Amino acid sequence: MRIARFSIDGNVAFGVVEGDASTEGGPVLDIIKGHPFAEFERSGQKIPLSKVRLLPPVLPNKVVGIGRNYAEHAAELGNEVPEIPVAFFKPSTSVIGPGDPIAYPSFSSELHYEAELAVVIGRMCREVPRERVKDVILGYTCANDLTARDVQQREKQWARAKGFDTSCPLGPWIETELDPADLGIMCTVNGEQRQLGRTAEMVRSIEDLIVHITEAMTLLPGDVVLTGTPAGVGPLNVGDEVAVTIEGIGTLTNKVIKRG
Repeated sequence: MRIARFSIDGNVAFGVVEGDASTEGGPVLDIIKGHPFAEFERSGQKIPLSKVRLLPPVLPNKVVGIGRNYAEHAAELGNEVPEIPVAFFKPSTSVIGPGDPIAYPSFSSELHYEAELAVVIGRMCREVPRERVKDVILGYTCANDLTARDVQQREKQWARAKGFDTSCPLGPWIETELDPADLGIMCTVNGEQRQLGRTAEMVRSIEDLIVHITEAMTLLPGDVVLTGTPAGVGPLNVGDEVAVTIEGIGTLTNKVIKRG
C-alpha cells in the first residue's frame, strides 16, 4: 500500500492512497487511525488527494546516506568504488516534501541533483542479521540527495555539502509492498531526462547496507537510508524543476529557488 503524510486545515495525518490518476475523481486518501509504525486501522474517512498538501512521508530522526554505490556514478566523478560502504548523515532539518522549494545554498555555486531510492525503517533495530532486514523496513520512497558538489570536493567532510537546509526532498509517499531489487530510477530537469538507471546496478544491496549501518548504530522508526545514485548527476540552477521518478513508487518534484 501507499502511505502518505499530509496536512489539511492545519491538521497533520497519515492516510492510505487509493486509486491513481486514471481513477474516476482521482486518487483519495483514507485517513488512518494512529501512525504507520504500528498496527493501524483505516478510518473510512476519505479525502481527495487534490485537496491536501503532501508532506515529507516521515520526519526522520536521521537520514543515513551511502555514497558511491553505483560504479558508473563513482567513475563519472573520478572515484573508485570503495571497499566498504561510505556512509554520511543528513540532518532532520534537511528534509522537505513534494512540491517544497529547494533553497540554493548561498555558499555553493555547483548544486547537483542525485536521484535515489530511499528505505524507510519501520521499527527500532540494531545489529540486524541479513535474514531479518526485510522485517525492519516499512517501505520505500523517492529521494533527491542534493549535493553542493564544489563544497564536497573542497571540504574533507560532507556535512555541509550534503546536509544544508532543503537538501533532502522525500516523497511523495511510502510504498510498503515493493521488491526493490530491480527498479527503474529516473531524474528529469525541466522535463529533460538527466539520469536513468536501475537499482539492480547497486554495488551493495539494501541488505548489505542495513547490516553495515546497524553494526554501528541503532535505527529508529521513520529513519531513512539513502541507497546511492546512478550515473548522470549534474548541476541545477535557480528556477529549475527537478523530478525523481522510481518505478512502482511515483514521482517527487521540487523547484529550485534563490535562498532568501
